[in-house]
Amino acid sequence: MKRLLLFLFFSLCMLPAWAHLGSISGTVTDEATGLPLSGVSVQLTGLGKAGLTNDLGQYRFDGLVAATYRLEFSHLGFSPRTVSVAVGDDQTVSVRTALRHAPIDLGEVVVSAQRAHDQQLISSLDIRLRPVTHSQEILRLVPGLFIGQHAGGGKAEQIFLRGFDLDHGTDIRLTVDGMPVNMVSHAHGQGYADLHFVIPELVAGADFKKGPYQAEKGNFTTAGWVDFRTVTALDRSFVKLEAGQYNTWRAVAGVDLLGQRGKARNQSAYLASEYSYSDSYFDNPQAFQRLNVQGRYHGHLTDRSHLTLTGSTFWSRWNHSGQIPDRAVASGLIGFFGAIDPTEGGQTARTNLNAQLVTVTNRNWTLKNQLFYSRYDFELYSNFTFFLTDSLNGDQIRQKEGRHLFGYNGSVSRSGVLGNVQVITTAGLQYRHDLTQNSELSRTKNRTEVLERKQLGHINELNAGAFVDQLVRFSDRFTLNAGLRVDYFRNQYEDLLPQPALRKATGTAIVSPKLNLYYTPLPQLQVYLNTGRGFHSNDTRVVVPQGGRQVLPAAYGADLGVIAKPTPRLLLNAALWYLWLEQEFVYVGDEGVVEPSGRSRRYGLDLSARYQLTGNLYADLDLNTARPRAIGAESGAAYLPLAPTLTTTGGLSLQRKTGFSGSLRYRYLGHRPANEDNSLVAKGYFVTDLQVNYARPRYQFGLAIQNLFNTRWKETQFATESRLPNESAPVDEIHFTPGTPFFARLSWTYFW
Repeated sequence: MKRLLLFLFFSLCMLPAWAHLGSISGTVTDEATGLPLSGVSVQLTGLGKAGLTNDLGQYRFDGLVAATYRLEFSHLGFSPRTVSVAVGDDQTVSVRTALRHAPIDLGEVVVSAQRAHDQQLISSLDIRLRPVTHSQEILRLVPGLFIGQHAGGGKAEQIFLRGFDLDHGTDIRLTVDGMPVNMVSHAHGQGYADLHFVIPELVAGADFKKGPYQAEKGNFTTAGWVDFRTVTALDRSFVKLEAGQYNTWRAVAGVDLLGQRGKARNQSAYLASEYSYSDSYFDNPQAFQRLNVQGRYHGHLTDRSHLTLTGSTFWSRWNHSGQIPDRAVASGLIGFFGAIDPTEGGQTARTNLNAQLVTVTNRNWTLKNQLFYSRYDFELYSNFTFFLTDSLNGDQIRQKEGRHLFGYNGSVSRSGVLGNVQVITTAGLQYRHDLTQNSELSRTKNRTEVLERKQLGHINELNAGAFVDQLVRFSDRFTLNAGLRVDYFRNQYEDLLPQPALRKATGTAIVSPKLNLYYTPLPQLQVYLNTGRGFHSNDTRVVVPQGGRQVLPAAYGADLGVIAKPTPRLLLNAALWYLWLEQEFVYVGDEGVVEPSGRSRRYGLDLSARYQLTGNLYADLDLNTARPRAIGAESGAAYLPLAPTLTTTGGLSLQRKTGFSGSLRYRYLGHRPANEDNSLVAKGYFVTDLQVNYARPRYQFGLAIQNLFNTRWKETQFATESRLPNESAPVDEIHFTPGTPFFARLSWTYFW
């Protein structure tokens, strides 16, 4: 009883002291646009307190005695700033701080223990040091990711990453502003990911992570994921004109619709459009055309609730030369840039609507809600085997579909403190529904005559997912992240070829756990271990006849890595990684089937380095090795066709706000097996690109050169059995698409 009375006495004595403590509540914005900045580091000097701004640019410090405090703000690509704030008894002081854009200074980059699982140091650097100048550069922002175009400028690129030939997106999840890019059960292949609806000048950033380690990321997240972010507001309006070799023309413009009046009301809106035309370097003119339009509105419904509305539309049409066989070039039948079937080509279109609402409640709960819709049309004519099947009319095929895609992404998260432990809990729901009309595979002639329908039907595919993610920061050194994800798929296919039509459906689910550990002994060093299970779905037209078997084969991965700053101006990221897949799939496009090819494993090393040579000159290097193999295959026949084993990219970048700037970059892809026994080899290449700009406050001139040294190289290669018109028997050999020769473009940009 005596102890209880003493406790109550001292508690009452302490109440006045606690009752008079104050707080600092602040918001950090971009000075140029007035938009909130998330992820800004805020430190309370002298007290050891620090935090990061949330999605609305907000931060808060409580329990402060009456005094004057110094707040230090730092964010990559912005000038650091220090603000003094006087806090009185029982007072909550509101602070609004604007940060100004500044050249990158690697000396200010800190390997932080805060939100270790989410920090993207390399991607944040690259998007500022290597501005995107054309559509193919969008994907190349990811270290170790290579692309190849093999059917004209309008078709999605072939993707290579971590020992994968990802085709057009089978094992990498791509999103733009949270909206899915990969198309499930696509007419041309599972996971088909076409990013050409993105205007390059509007790309603000690219967050990525390799491996299946984040609970928020679902289907296709095996080799990794990439989320591209387009600008919420324009710093200023612009118009850009380009002209280049091979009858290449391009015009793009972006207009700030609300200006300073909108900024004063915490609103912004812009409209941007792009038109491109090129005959390209092939002997058969490509006649490529593309039109893009994007508009966006961003507004503050309240101080704690922000709404972003985006609409875009895209249309493209082209001819292409397709893949050509080595023997046709060697014999002189066609040139290196020639074509066997000059009637190949296609057209595609996509219209998107995207609504995103972010709310932070008074109790510090962050609520995110997103609704999206896409209308998509695709038609492609290809000829992979020439006259192998039909010696009279040829083997041209048409792949065609119309699609409605709609869905929802929602999450709720809260950051709190239990004793000295910081805890961030996130839970989310996701929904995606794909409805295709007349998904078709037909044998055709000259794009006009249908010879035989191989597939025709309607696809109804639903994916519902839920996840929970827990991040626990035990101390300034040790962080743990654990997550669990559950996905349910319902696949339905209505086959229109039989009479009457046949409709079948099946459903299945998969659970994906994640566990990640981060140890940060110094501000210059972090060691991490990422582990997790992911998956990729299979085509509905394959899944339904099999009764759901092999619809969701799992992938198990692990990364052991380190992020280090051995010197103030050198940033290193290295990781040893391993990935095991329950089932590989090979898509046979001209037959419309997906063939299972068994289990596989891959392991390798990723190394990235970023170095600031002077105040404005930067160097970067990415080196990636992989050993991909099939499990259970016969000895000598365990190679995974076209899987890269060695890639490296790098270069120098000179960044200045005015005057001369630019970059000199290389990319190297090593030789790799083209078939299972390595009897056919896809030859590697080394290509160098140059970009030179001269800028003044109101205008900029640019010169972009692809393949500076005019190297002859093969951009994509396949081991294919084909027959030419004059041949009596088929031949199995390398078929390829030639890479870009020396290609120069001039540009002029005007700002206002």
